Amino acid sequence: MNGDGEDERSRRRPRAYPPPGSAPGVLSFNPMAQATRVHVFAFGPDHVTELDEVDFDTLGTLRADNDVVWINVDGLRDIDLVAKLGKAFNLHNLALEDAVSTRHRPKAEDYKDSLFVVLRMGALGERIETEQMSLFVGEGFVLTLQEKPGDGFEPVRQRIRDPRSRLRSNGADYLAYALIDAVVDAFFPLLEEMGEQLEDLEIDIMEHPQHEHVPAIHRLRRDLLIVRRTVWPMRELLNGLLRDEHPIIGRTTQVFLRDCYDHVIQLMDNVDTNREILGGLIDLHLSAVNNRMNEIMKVLTVIATIFIPLSFVASLYGMNFDPHVSPWNMPELDWYFGYPAALLLMASMAGGMLIYFRRKGWLGGTRHEVRRSRTSEERKDPDGA
Repeated sequence: MNGDGEDERSRRRPRAYPPPGSAPGVLSFNPMAQATRVHVFAFGPDHVTELDEVDFDTLGTLRADNDVVWINVDGLRDIDLVAKLGKAFNLHNLALEDAVSTRHRPKAEDYKDSLFVVLRMGALGERIETEQMSLFVGEGFVLTLQEKPGDGFEPVRQRIRDPRSRLRSNGADYLAYALIDAVVDAFFPLLEEMGEQLEDLEIDIMEHPQHEHVPAIHRLRRDLLIVRRTVWPMRELLNGLLRDEHPIIGRTTQVFLRDCYDHVIQLMDNVDTNREILGGLIDLHLSAVNNRMNEIMKVLTVIATIFIPLSFVASLYGMNFDPHVSPWNMPELDWYFGYPAALLLMASMAGGMLIYFRRKGWLGGTRHEVRRSRTSEERKDPDGA
């Protein structure tokens, strides 16, 4: 492989894992990671503060003066900042390593002072793309780390700014639920868009089957597989949060997590439904292509069948036996209207065959005509013999 191919592959598949043999809990720097940006929400029932940086000297005071502190980190290039945040919130090194190694399946791990949750957020462009979102929740704080800027958390931010919002009067566990719920609900418009693409593709295949539909079907199949591999572990994750008792998650929040679990079940149903539709599209495409080929072959067969007797007549009168040598040698050659008679004979044969084929329904006759022909045949031979 040439150098350009290797560069393209490295851009497409950046290294997002520690080198083999690395010590556990060591944060490894990923050169392909995006620049780090930080946004901080600190709020209580009657106030909210937004910051664009973390001041570790005043972080303790910020946590003491607010009920909940939410620190969102976009981009994981600044490993030192992630390490400082882990130290400030007393996070386990193994959890931090998983947070910066962005190839984990959704999961939840309970540490003594914090709960670590890994989710994958989806976005639909030319293809489905997912990115890892790591969430730490503890007493009075939520820390989220994302691979790149851009997420579906803006409605959550707007709710925090609203003094009447439930988020302002609940703890960090409820904020963590709201973020998890936003990640889960973001898959509904993706599946809806994919469902519309499936419907459009189904109509195109039924009306005009083309070879270009095959790559589109495989692309949708791959996207649905990505969504399924992303959503399925979320069900296990939420089921574990509901089944096991976590001191960080209150009973009130568990009720809302149960609703989030129901959303994941709905997503799985939608994914399975779309997969069944997609499997049917493959069969539909093959059937449509075969039917189209059969129609073409039928037309070609009819044309060939019509020209067989015409070719016989033409070849018969093309033998040119001299009628003056013997009266049995094609006396039609001396007829005054011999040539028009031969053409009229061939035209009559072709027309008669066309009428016969159409009455049999072999040339796209109307349903009434085809049904009438079948009924007459059944009357002639009711036993089908």
